[in-house]
Amino acid sequence: MSKLILTATTAFGLESVTAREIEKLGYRDKATENGKVTFAGDENAVARCNLGLRTADRILIKMGEFKAESFEELFQGVKNLPWEEFLPEDAEFPVTGKSVKSKLFSVPDCQAITKKAIVEKLKQRYGRELFEETGNKYKIEVSLLNDMATLTIDTSGAGLNKRGYRAVTGKAPIKETLASALILLSYWKNGRLLCDPLCGSGTIPIEAALIAKNISPGISRSFVSESWENFDPLIWKKAREEARSLERPAEKGLIFGSDIDRKNIELSCLHAKEAGVEDIISFRRADVRDFHSKESFGFIITNPPYGERLGDRKETELLYRDMGKIFTKLDNWSYYIITAYRSFEKLFGKKADKRRKLYNGRLECQYYQYLSKEKPPKNIK
Repeated sequence: MSKLILTATTAFGLESVTAREIEKLGYRDKATENGKVTFAGDENAVARCNLGLRTADRILIKMGEFKAESFEELFQGVKNLPWEEFLPEDAEFPVTGKSVKSKLFSVPDCQAITKKAIVEKLKQRYGRELFEETGNKYKIEVSLLNDMATLTIDTSGAGLNKRGYRAVTGKAPIKETLASALILLSYWKNGRLLCDPLCGSGTIPIEAALIAKNISPGISRSFVSESWENFDPLIWKKAREEARSLERPAEKGLIFGSDIDRKNIELSCLHAKEAGVEDIISFRRADVRDFHSKESFGFIITNPPYGERLGDRKETELLYRDMGKIFTKLDNWSYYIITAYRSFEKLFGKKADKRRKLYNGRLECQYYQYLSKEKPPKNIK
């Protein structure tokens, strides 16, 4: 099985979370940069990481990296890469691009040069002048940063946030990958009580339930590289069998979601069923202002309205004040709140124990983490 250099792209701020996931899958030779984790693997790693990574956006094959300050350097650098090892004669290979702080700043020109260089390499391999591109897709990206060109092939197809369970979204959805990251950044684990009292279309409770049952996030979807000729289909079959074998039962009655919008609750129930976790989540229609619990040492993880997208500013400020009054009354609970609202702590009435800068789409947010002051007794997992 050939050795590959792979790149897991991720949202800014989540690189260390994705790196831990990659290491947990057994790939320890890795390097972390802004928005990506690069690691050594093989075709099996492509399948296992696409199926199993909860917080990554895509899995790319890194074809090569070289300095390119002129179009000639770009052309020769691209041409020297082993495209013939990946692209069959009928491959469809669209080229996308980006350029940051580089002399070659025209992205369309860089894309055209890259495409031309790949075609020239394929001409040598297949002995023909024209390529109809009627076969499987191999999406290529040329990325220039500080005059260094990096060439990659996307193995995922649709972004890895597309789990397959959320065909319909409510207002202001949070990406599945970010929802998983919020959970993994908390101290919650399977067997502990978790609530999202502003659950929207149910993404955070559903991702928690997938973690609790150890269901691979990509198990119900397909990936563009599954149909590639140079990948043995048995690799994907074995990776899916491995993922299924690691699933486990989870305790019922510990994951809850609520929302004031009835339609959101209907969507949440639908999404939970599609994800195969409806048996361990309870959803109900309720106002966050009515949230209460007699239990101790529970967790709240939630993505409330930011004021920029839903409702007006005054309503959001009032909501945050009410959340502070309600959450702080809970007995030794930990609560985790992500928002782009800069004055959140002041309105909530309490300074967070920890903060982390994250991005919900293009919105810069803070993840406010309020931790229980006491450790749970030994009879609580």
